[in-house]
Amino acid sequence: MVMPGHTCPYGLKARHLLKRKGFTVDDRWLTTREEVDAFKAEHGVGTTPQTFIGGVRIGGYDDLRRHFRLKVADPDAVSYRPVIALFAMTALMALASSHAAFGSPFTLRTAEWFVSFSMVVLALLKLQDVDKFATMFLNYDLLARRWVPYASLYPFAEGLVGVLMTAHALPWLSIPLALFIATIGAVSVFKAVYIDRRDLKCACVGGSSRVPLGFVSLTENLMMIGMALWMLAMLR
Repeated sequence: MVMPGHTCPYGLKARHLLKRKGFTVDDRWLTTREEVDAFKAEHGVGTTPQTFIGGVRIGGYDDLRRHFRLKVADPDAVSYRPVIALFAMTALMALASSHAAFGSPFTLRTAEWFVSFSMVVLALLKLQDVDKFATMFLNYDLLARRWVPYASLYPFAEGLVGVLMTAHALPWLSIPLALFIATIGAVSVFKAVYIDRRDLKCACVGGSSRVPLGFVSLTENLMMIGMALWMLAMLR
């Protein structure tokens, strides 16, 4: 479909894949809704684009990938990719910040900033859709299941802790708040996964997460606890 307000991204991807595989593409555009509806009716299909090779209909973009024996993403498959990408970027941010501030990427503040930046970004992902996050969070968090508003407050608390710890500001607030939410979180995850043996998705990267609940969420909470204890020790 190539219309004034919409160009089909899967059509572009299918054309690119065919060219990459060495095919000469006869790219036929559907430029009106009437043309789209007529094409679907003619070929008995529900979606566009449709690829034909040698006069034989292969199907949509996913079908084309299968035709070439390429991997097709499973929308329901669990994946650690979002968490790996997040921690990789926050680590690089911490290294870059330390280099800019102190002339070296390898300082004690790098480790501190990695944890605090991670908390901020994790909170940001949750804050994109607080209601969706809260719904998933209520599946396992012990405090949220007793007091539902806590599920909506959690991302704001986590973000506040991350910002304050990045700045080393208001430790009288950031340290106890971090210990409070992280301890409840760690206990909740440990109970749900390792005691009750429940198979759940982790709300740690937002309400659309396909990351399985377990090690990642537990690590998030333990990192927060460790950072709070470290900052508490620094005060003495």
